[in-house]
Amino acid sequence: MYTELQQARLKWLHPIPDKLLDGLTILVTGAGSGIGATAARCFASFGADVVLLGRSKDKLDCVFDQIRADTNTDPVIVPYDLANYADGALVQLREMILDHYGRLDGLLHNAGLLGDKTPLEHYNMDTWNKVMQINVSACQALTSTMLPLLRKSKASSVVFTSSSVGRKGRAYWGAYAVSKFAVEGLAQVLADETEHAGIIRVNTLNPGATRTPMRAAAYPIEDPDSLETAEDKMDLYLYLMGPLSRGVTGKQFSCSDWQPV
Repeated sequence: MYTELQQARLKWLHPIPDKLLDGLTILVTGAGSGIGATAARCFASFGADVVLLGRSKDKLDCVFDQIRADTNTDPVIVPYDLANYADGALVQLREMILDHYGRLDGLLHNAGLLGDKTPLEHYNMDTWNKVMQINVSACQALTSTMLPLLRKSKASSVVFTSSSVGRKGRAYWGAYAVSKFAVEGLAQVLADETEHAGIIRVNTLNPGATRTPMRAAAYPIEDPDSLETAEDKMDLYLYLMGPLSRGVTGKQFSCSDWQPV
């Protein structure tokens, strides 16, 4: 287990068993940097085989190499830009996962685009559409394509990354806030559609203020050292992705104040 995660684990509020994710296959979007890279490495440290999806092959290669150095798991790299997704390419991804792993046990929607922080009156529509494409439409397309694999699992988990501005609107957050409100709605609809079968659970997760490149872009004068790291928050990610959260679906979680259900 890598050093940063070992140190952060001492601060976790809730205990997480070793090897919690042994034998599970988890797809992480935005896995090349920030929370996505940390989650991917964390999931692998707890035993999961991770499918790393992101725009930059160089960044994915780095995460891949770290996972291979730290664990005995079987990661796979998928360089892919969700801003230009195509149904055929997503089907190919599904077939690759099926051939290589046989099923999918978890899907973490972490990839996201901040867009502009400006009044709605002045918001650039090209930027608006790109934010909606990556933050909402790509989530729906990827999830619907992966549902047959998620049903092959005994108990699978879909986690959508949300935000405080997607639960209560705030001025100047524009398309990002609106996209996160849409993600909350998407998760609620999917949770309701899948709950009766009892296989797939669907929840949203607000990581809160975290030391990441996106946070730095949103708050350029903020001292990053004043923020928690992504590793500090991984107990909730592990809880939602692993068997500890079986039966928990249609809920909103926040890293700042969560309790196991």
